[in-house]
Amino acid sequence: MRILVLGAGALGGYFGGRLQQAGADIRFLVRPRRAAQLAERGLAIESPFGNATLPVATVPAEAPGRGYDFILLTCKAYDLTAAIEAIRPAIGPGTAVLPVLNGLSHLEALDAAFGRQAVLGGLAKIQATLAPDGTVRQLNDWRWLTFGERDGRLSPRVEALAALAAKAPGLVAEAVPDILLRMWEKLVHLGTSVIGTVLLRASTGEIARAPGGVEFMARVLARNAAIAAAEGQPVRQSFLEDIGRVFADPEGGYTTSMLRDLEAGGRIEADHILGFLLQAAQRTGVPSEIHEAALLHAKAYEQRRDAGRLPGGAGQG
Repeated sequence: MRILVLGAGALGGYFGGRLQQAGADIRFLVRPRRAAQLAERGLAIESPFGNATLPVATVPAEAPGRGYDFILLTCKAYDLTAAIEAIRPAIGPGTAVLPVLNGLSHLEALDAAFGRQAVLGGLAKIQATLAPDGTVRQLNDWRWLTFGERDGRLSPRVEALAALAAKAPGLVAEAVPDILLRMWEKLVHLGTSVIGTVLLRASTGEIARAPGGVEFMARVLARNAAIAAAEGQPVRQSFLEDIGRVFADPEGGYTTSMLRDLEAGGRIEADHILGFLLQAAQRTGVPSEIHEAALLHAKAYEQRRDAGRLPGGAGQG
């Protein structure tokens, strides 16, 4: 199985490396600096499920090659336009694009670029980081890759990918018939987490310990679940109960990557998560004032960041 992985950062490096260990023919489409780093040192993975240093093959953006069975897309949503152009030359008649971006707004852009039949649904649950020396470090035991056809079929191509991934160390991969529901559930969870941690600038435990914090998070969760239901994807009650306990735990230390990016003065996926949920709330009649406040907060931050007026001079990067 031939797989092109866009980038070799935390997610792309981890999933691509593990699939290579399972026997896939992996190519990483990377920038020259990362290509040189990988040529010199290999792809290093540090993980509770086994460390590895792998010799890997890279391809440049101007000549990515063709004939791929899958293209794994792990970019941030704000880089999607550039990512589409980067992988466009590699798309063949039998190529499936597997995006594991946050949210759902990327599906429309990928469908327009490559056709709906070429685009799978997918999501990842992993905490990993790319160290300055190029090492991919897995931070906990999260190692899940979930994917499927958006029409609910368990097609030969998704079953083949699941069979391959089953051989990979440190990876739990599953082909499912309800990938859109799974993606909506992740968005309900992520959207609630982002609204809470970004708007209030705190971890879930800190919010829970604040007066009214548990009730606030429960209200946001209920509204996001109502949005999903109005969009035809009612989330499972067991799922709501599980994540409700996370938000109610006063000892919880969970924060979102958007909060970490914001506090570091980085770019954030405001439009793709908060903006998408706000539009969906307004379209479906779900009360949206909390979503409006969260998006306004994020967009005001972007204005300040782009002007280089963050504390310590961060921003504009």
